[in-house]
Amino acid sequence: METVKVNAHLHTPYSFSAFSGIDEALDKALAEGVKVVGINDFYSTEGYEAWNEGCRKRHLYPLFNIEFISLNEEDQKAGLRVNDPGNPGRTYLSGKGLTCPLSLGEPYATQLADVRAEANAQVQAMCAKLNEHLAANEAGFQLDYQWICDTLTKGSIRERHLAKALRMKVYENTANAEEAKALLEKLFGGKALKSAIENEAAVENEIRGNLLKAGGAAFVPEDPKAFLPMKTVCDIILAAGGIPTYPFLADDAKGGYTDFEGDLEKVAKVLRERGFYSVEFITTRNDVQLLEKYASYLHEQGFVVTLGSEHNTPAMEPVELFARGGAPLSERLLQINYEGACVVAAHQHLVKQGLQGYVDANGVAAVDKRDEYIALGAQLIASV
Repeated sequence: METVKVNAHLHTPYSFSAFSGIDEALDKALAEGVKVVGINDFYSTEGYEAWNEGCRKRHLYPLFNIEFISLNEEDQKAGLRVNDPGNPGRTYLSGKGLTCPLSLGEPYATQLADVRAEANAQVQAMCAKLNEHLAANEAGFQLDYQWICDTLTKGSIRERHLAKALRMKVYENTANAEEAKALLEKLFGGKALKSAIENEAAVENEIRGNLLKAGGAAFVPEDPKAFLPMKTVCDIILAAGGIPTYPFLADDAKGGYTDFEGDLEKVAKVLRERGFYSVEFITTRNDVQLLEKYASYLHEQGFVVTLGSEHNTPAMEPVELFARGGAPLSERLLQINYEGACVVAAHQHLVKQGLQGYVDANGVAAVDKRDEYIALGAQLIASV
């Protein structure tokens, strides 16, 4: 079986993205020889039809995914860090292979709308606090929340949008690089800017870290209502025709893991107990050898394993996947990712026709038939 390049997790401006739009993302995929591409926005499926049409024009195969931040109260009470290293119990989850166009019944449609509204409300409160901070420091300008929504977003606003808007306003209201650096230092409470002023992505990251994160002047704690229980998120994903998927954080720069992920055999067992038959990795986070160790083991244990890049920061990286430090992925990783994408492709194809997908309505996967789904997915991908 020919191994096809896959990137199964890409954010677009429908949440926050390095890409200016869907066309830029898909043009980069085409130029870099990536044939299977998965849209994977936070709380949003609004980009699906444009993604589908853009892929059709370029002979790429689309995967339709979504991302949530959920809360597992049991893990939170135990102080267990899952895949958010700073917040025990908080758990990122993806849904893979949703139906396009999406038709989501109740109560799921309202639950999704409500959690998105809560996330937007938190960022609006941060914008208000940021404006108070700007006034107190006599910056000479304010941020217009509605302008940010209308100009920089597709309806879902993230704290990264605030960082981008502030960086733009600082540049607009200063005469040169030195003035811009001086203003940012003042806003950072006397902490000098570390990045080169022309490195816009790095400057936005510093704004976010200094002003919008815990301890920053514009930080607003997230309301518990912004996080649905893990079980509710999985129910929404299943109702949308998708496969609940656990995103691994995996190894950090020092080779460390979160409490939940450190014991590979145990985490595989717990994930199965929680109803997960699909996992994913964002490859640029991980050492290539440790990534292969985790991905191979999980694949051998019957999990569907997919890989992606996110692109949900201001920094533009390749769409073709690499591990930490730009290390190329091994043939084993490329094959595992391709097979995982084949299962997702087969699942979404069958469910769209009203047939049984890889997971049933209760979330139980046909693990013993995984090879059949891989074969069907390979045919579908080859046909575009």
